[in-house]
Amino acid sequence: MNSNSPTHQFARKSASCWSIFDPAKLRGDLANLESKLSDPSVWSNAAQSQTLLRERKRLEGQLAMEEELVRRSGDIDAYWELAREGEAVEAELQREIQALGEYAAGLESRTMLSGEADALNAIVTVHPGAGGTESQDWAEMLMRMYLRWAERHGFSTEMNDYQDGEEAGIKSATFTVAGDYAFGQLSGETGVHRLVRISPFDQAKRRHTSFASVFVSPEIDDSIQIEIKPDEIRVDTYRSGGKGGQHVNTTDSAVRITHLPTNIVVQCQNERSQHKNRDKAMKMLRSRLYEYELEKKRQVSKKLEDSKLDINFGSQIRSYVLQPYRMAKDLRTRVEVGDVDRVLDGDIDPFIRGYLLARRRGGAAAVEPSEDIE
Repeated sequence: MNSNSPTHQFARKSASCWSIFDPAKLRGDLANLESKLSDPSVWSNAAQSQTLLRERKRLEGQLAMEEELVRRSGDIDAYWELAREGEAVEAELQREIQALGEYAAGLESRTMLSGEADALNAIVTVHPGAGGTESQDWAEMLMRMYLRWAERHGFSTEMNDYQDGEEAGIKSATFTVAGDYAFGQLSGETGVHRLVRISPFDQAKRRHTSFASVFVSPEIDDSIQIEIKPDEIRVDTYRSGGKGGQHVNTTDSAVRITHLPTNIVVQCQNERSQHKNRDKAMKMLRSRLYEYELEKKRQVSKKLEDSKLDINFGSQIRSYVLQPYRMAKDLRTRVEVGDVDRVLDGDIDPFIRGYLLARRRGGAAAVEPSEDIE
């Protein structure tokens, strides 16, 4: 085949994606793991068996991705041969090449997720900034953006805490995104997000700037030990709110837990049972404490102090402009997307990929105030 064929061009461009797979080694590791799981004694230790099952799922997933790459490249080769024989398959060929490129880009992003907690589920909390209804509406738009992103990627989501805004939007929301590498992909979303638009709540149709903060922490499972002493927490119960009807709870089933040494507060009101809400709130607290300890380590690390990608909860990371022009821009990586509607509908992969690439390089160019989006 011609060395300038689309398949060969693509193979040269994305060889790094293939290099992360070693099918023979993966199959050998999977066979060894299956041997361990066949031992009945393994199942008497719940923590050990869960760890092995997660590892099996990871290996099976990597093998499936390698097989998908082979299948897609084979389809392109077949279309290329048909094109050489004079068949009118140019549109199909271009479509397959584009799809393979997007798939390989996703795999490349996966190779950059090597942190201890990257493979875990993510707990996402969204809070509006100052500005009342404007910011509360913006916070709800951000919440929807992340829920749509999760849906696009086949992740499941569960709302842990939700508080309606006074007129529109939300006062706060906390939800779990469950799926492989959910935290690793969403970790760069922590920070302040800014919206510029003509306000739908302003009769004078003036342009408003709204802010909302996002905090993402990993959902810690039993394989990572986080010690929480009983005398270091305060547990409050209250009557959960809702949208009315069957959602209104008549008992004090909602739970709020305050970790006194750090003043970290978590709450859960999704379940009708106070016991279940407490269990979920404790899991959320363990996740927040784990991220808190990681952040302390980041702060004392000279390398990360010098990096332009330090994650500070109060830092503005991205602007979404709907007026007077339309653009979403990440202020850390300079990634820009003109189709802001698509971004708000959940297509944040360009920003996730840009952040991971910059993190792998050890930093990203800071944006000077004069270059910021007004």
